[in-house]
Amino acid sequence: MGLLKIIFWILLGVAFYTYIGYGILLYIAIQLKRFFRLGKEKVLDKAYEPEVTLFVAAYNEKDYVEAKMKNSAELEYPKDKLNIVWVTDGSDDGTPELLKEYSNATVHHLDARNGKIGAMNRGMEFVKTPIVIFSDANTLLGKESVRRIVNQFGDANVGCVSGEKRIVNKEVDVASGAGEGLYWKYESTLKKWDAELYSVVGAAGELFAIRTELYHHVEKDTLLDDFVISLRVVQKGFTIQYDPEAYAVEKASANVKEELKRKVRISAGGIQAIVRLRSLLNIFKYGTLSIQYISHRVLRWTLTPVCLMLLIPVSFVLAYQEGFLNLGFYTFFFSMQLFFYVAALVGWALENRSTRVKALFVPYYFFIMNLSVVMGFFRYIKNTQSVNWERAKRAS
Repeated sequence: MGLLKIIFWILLGVAFYTYIGYGILLYIAIQLKRFFRLGKEKVLDKAYEPEVTLFVAAYNEKDYVEAKMKNSAELEYPKDKLNIVWVTDGSDDGTPELLKEYSNATVHHLDARNGKIGAMNRGMEFVKTPIVIFSDANTLLGKESVRRIVNQFGDANVGCVSGEKRIVNKEVDVASGAGEGLYWKYESTLKKWDAELYSVVGAAGELFAIRTELYHHVEKDTLLDDFVISLRVVQKGFTIQYDPEAYAVEKASANVKEELKRKVRISAGGIQAIVRLRSLLNIFKYGTLSIQYISHRVLRWTLTPVCLMLLIPVSFVLAYQEGFLNLGFYTFFFSMQLFFYVAALVGWALENRSTRVKALFVPYYFFIMNLSVVMGFFRYIKNTQSVNWERAKRAS
């Protein structure tokens, strides 16, 4: 039983560290950094205005063109220094034709559909500005987003800048909207702290930018283009910075089924990225970055879901040996797990019912997140995840 207890505490330690412990450690680290004034305060410099390209890779996004172009025109940045480029490969719904009505946008189109990364690789050949900002067609940017992102590049050590993804919050919401919104609030906090400590570990595809010279063609079967592109910038010795006031707004997935589809793809892409970016696991070479990368990303896509699954039978055996009626620690822990998964079932039952008490959906969303990792792993192993767009339906 001694060995089983050791296994239990290892499993629990990994799970706790991944979702809570790392956040606590990160918070302590940045507080120490602030106390000793090891970082320098960043100031918005409106005099720094290099020419930039707003790059949108789109597949059948006709319904979003008008709103996206209107939003782009309202961005607070000199119009003569903001180039808008759309790559619409494979689109057959009239997206490229509609875009040609806008004189301030350049459209590059091929009839062949080669996936988002294929469109990005081809479209980057037309980018001549020193900075390129990637954004999705169905997201709207905050008015100062471009300026705030560009401002970060005033530091020569910065090679990539990630904006914040914001989910439209409604007073009442269903499981997908409530869960995704709460998740991204927590993620945004961790990204802010990651950046302050050293570097963010991966950018959000809804809004991120790199120095154009640092872009190199990415393998055509890449699933997480934003993650791979941004971390390859870091591999070159630059950092990824983050500005939560540079943000992209989009609606939550229409339902949990759509959210699961999206997260399975992300999980499969995450495992693929870990394999391709395995050099980042070398703590002796990358130091703080490796610790951040392993803690914030690698554990979530590999060990932690397995630990959560194994904790159920391990804690059950320990509770049985302890004696359920004695109400000891292991019995309590096993009972709390049962309570959590029952709560997840309640979330599933209430999935499509709107509620103001959004915390009700946290166990369900957390379960779906970890389920997607398991499903994504098998999809990666079987090589059945398509590189082509699998856009999740968004809430109305």
